[in-house]
This record gives sequence, C-alpha cells and structure tokens, in this order.
Amino acid sequence: MTRRIQEVLTEGIAALRSAGVPDPARDARLLMADALGLPADRLTLHLHDPWPGSGMHQWFEHVAARSARQPVSQILGRRAFYGRMFCVTSDVLDPRPETEILVETALDAPAKRILDIGTGSGCILLTLLAEWSEASGIGTDCSQAALDVARTNAQTLGLEDRASWQSTHWATDVAGTFDLVVSNPPYIDQAELDHLEPEVTRWEPPMALSPGLDGTSSYQDLVPQAERVLTPRGRLILEIGPTQADAVSEILRSASFTDIQAHTDLDGRNRVIAARKPL
Repeated sequence: MTRRIQEVLTEGIAALRSAGVPDPARDARLLMADALGLPADRLTLHLHDPWPGSGMHQWFEHVAARSARQPVSQILGRRAFYGRMFCVTSDVLDPRPETEILVETALDAPAKRILDIGTGSGCILLTLLAEWSEASGIGTDCSQAALDVARTNAQTLGLEDRASWQSTHWATDVAGTFDLVVSNPPYIDQAELDHLEPEVTRWEPPMALSPGLDGTSSYQDLVPQAERVLTPRGRLILEIGPTQADAVSEILRSASFTDIQAHTDLDGRNRVIAARKPL
C-alpha cells in the first residue's frame, strides 16, 4: 500500500520525540527533505504526495541516527555558516551561530595574512578568505582528520589556493607573521561538559570541546604563541565561554596585549574577546 509523505513524516516526528530530541518536527523535516532529494523549503508542497519509489531506506537511517542523538549536521554531512555550506563530520565541531560573532568582529578591520589556531572544519578561516579576496592564511589543528575536512571545505569553496593547513599543537611550528590570529579553542570546564546535551557529548570530538578541569587553560597556552607570530598592532580574536571574559582578558593583559574588548552574542552574553599586540 502506497503511503503519503505526511504520514511517514508524522511517524518520524513521533519517533524523534520519544527519543527526547529537541524540536523533533524541524529535524524530521530536514531529514525527510534530504531523503527525498528535495530542498527543505519545498517539502511542504509534497506532503500529500505518495512516497516515491526511493529514499525510504535513507529516511529510516536518518531517523535512527537522530534518535541516537547524532546531530542533524553530521547526518546530512553539512552545516550552513555565515551564508555558506560547510562539510562537517564527527571529527570537527559543528559550526555554531555564536562563532559567527568572531567572524563579524574580525571583519571590522581588514587583514591580509590570517592564522586560525585549532581550525577544525576551517569555517572561520575560509569565511574570512571568502570575504577578503586578497587575503591568505593558515589553519592549524592537531587532528589530521579535522584538517582533511578543512581541505575539503577549501576545495568546495574554491579557496584552496589561498588556504594552507598545518598539523601542529596550537601554533608551535608555524613560521612567519600574521596581522590577524583567530581561534575558537576548547573552553568548556570538565564539570560543565558533563551536563551538556548528548548531541555534544556523544558526537563531537572531546578535545575540541574541553581542555580539562579549567576551561581557560587553552588561552594560557595559546595567547603566548599568538603573540609570537602576530605583527605589531596585529589583532587576536578569540571565542570564549560566557563567564570567561575577565579571566581571558587578564591572560591577554599579562601578555602585554592592549585594546582588549569583549563582544556579546545575540543573547547578550560575552562570546568573543578581541585585542591587539602592542607596537
């Protein structure tokens, strides 16, 4: 018996709701559109159509994966960030809207040479390169699997000629100087990590989320290395946890950075710290 798309969708929503998935209707629609090969905004037009001859197996796989709390972005293999689509896997952090605040802060002043420390998917560096046609940069990560994802994104966006990738801890082996250094490092305290949703704790790389007991230890390691490679008056822009502005600002002041400013996200929480290396 042929079933209508709406009926199959309703059952999927119920399954996701039973699994505790937040906003199951939204996620089910995204997953169904992918299984049917439709743009997500066109699914409504087809809800009363009979299910076509293909896609049902993928739909069931999508529902099972989301019921196990795998993020939608990993299931689909892509995530929108600052108006562009990026490949994502379980080897990289899922690009989040909060990180777009870092990009917007960086875009306040032009840069020609950029270093992205702990690049992950490459979404920060590649977005900046796409916005600045004359800029080039390096993304570093200690995960080779993450760098492979970043390379894929660079190729997809046509930016492979201006982006290079280096496997290293922070900026340890990076040569040359940069007028902009950006980073979204691990900053979640271990105690806080234990209470996050399973989409994060089960599926995203632990080393990209938390440096251990003290979430600010990443900045203690990273800031001196950023200072080494920055040009005089070069900018350092860091994503932070909402309660870390004072602690990270003090780390920057201890390293002689100036013009230290906190920037808030759409919820009014401190999310980014920007500073300059002195002359």
